[in-house]
Amino acid sequence: MVKPCWKPSVEGDGGVGRGGDTRGRVDGLMWYKDLGVHVNGEFSMAIIQANNLMEDQSQLESGPLSCLESGPYGTFVGVYDGHGGPETSCFVNKTLFSNLKKFATEHQEMSADVIKKAFLKTDEEFLSLVKQQWFEKPQLASVGSCCLAGVICNGLLYVANAGDSRVVLGRAEKAARGVTAIQLSMEHNANNESVRDELRSLHPQDSQIVLLKHKVWRVKGIIQVSRSIGDAYLKRAEFNQAPLLPKFRLPESFSKPILSAEPSIFIHRLTSKDQFLIFGSDGLWEHLSNQEAVDIVHSQPRNGIAQRLIKAALRVAAKKREMRYSDLKKIERGVRRHFHDDISVVVVFLDCYSMNRSSSHVPILSIRGGGMPASPKR
Repeated sequence: MVKPCWKPSVEGDGGVGRGGDTRGRVDGLMWYKDLGVHVNGEFSMAIIQANNLMEDQSQLESGPLSCLESGPYGTFVGVYDGHGGPETSCFVNKTLFSNLKKFATEHQEMSADVIKKAFLKTDEEFLSLVKQQWFEKPQLASVGSCCLAGVICNGLLYVANAGDSRVVLGRAEKAARGVTAIQLSMEHNANNESVRDELRSLHPQDSQIVLLKHKVWRVKGIIQVSRSIGDAYLKRAEFNQAPLLPKFRLPESFSKPILSAEPSIFIHRLTSKDQFLIFGSDGLWEHLSNQEAVDIVHSQPRNGIAQRLIKAALRVAAKKREMRYSDLKKIERGVRRHFHDDISVVVVFLDCYSMNRSSSHVPILSIRGGGMPASPKR
């Protein structure tokens, strides 16, 4: 059975005594860990809840990236933006990194192939779960999650994305006298013309593979993202029928998956100019530009920076609705979704002095944010 997500957890010795929040803290609808230590520097995390049930999940793992003593070692970051419910993002939060370690152990290295296999295996396992619970919980077939992962290992940064979350690099540029924002992830959202072209080329016989509804492009007129974990009803025709709710059922069957779990993967060799990474679900980028987010991180103290990014986004969200930020903060979850989405942020600082740290001095840390045990309002 799919179990509910429990309280955010922190395990290991990384980050103890940094920022005073060794296990992370909760303040109303916000969960945060102001500052911690990972293999390659420091980090800050935060999540704000807007939905009745928290659908965003995130994690950071620091230390061994396989089950081998010989390594590889590094940092893993995941941001999982769920839709239709929290089940898939919770599942990914508990499963993806384990699958990554499994394949890294088999291959005895970190690689794009290892990460791709971890994504596809996680999706396969969730779809198997949907099949097991099909008659007891058919709505599980309509739940999915965007999946953004970053792996820092041996001086390389691997970015893998399925969906529309985003990671942005802050790079020091002498000419700019500041830090320049560089987006590293490709977003799979039907509002992007390149995504619509890709879908049409993959489904040439389907004239309705993407539809414009209420000025928003959607895959089959239903969902904006073209890649995700879960969403079984758009991957296997066996789940696009009763007892699934009629609103999710397509009028015609399909022979090949409409959505894909295969991530776009980008590999970047880190340099001393690379200062930090901002991983965020689309709720952050709906209100802040890449450069605005980078400027905030560059100009303010590290401690609590993830929180400050979220608060900056919420101030913009409030301004768009011609209301005060203080009034937005009073709105309860559920109703709050009309003003902004759940937002997850992980800021990872890249400290060059620690890039080549020996494995014997690696801080082992496992931290998962999100999944606050909240029940729907009656």
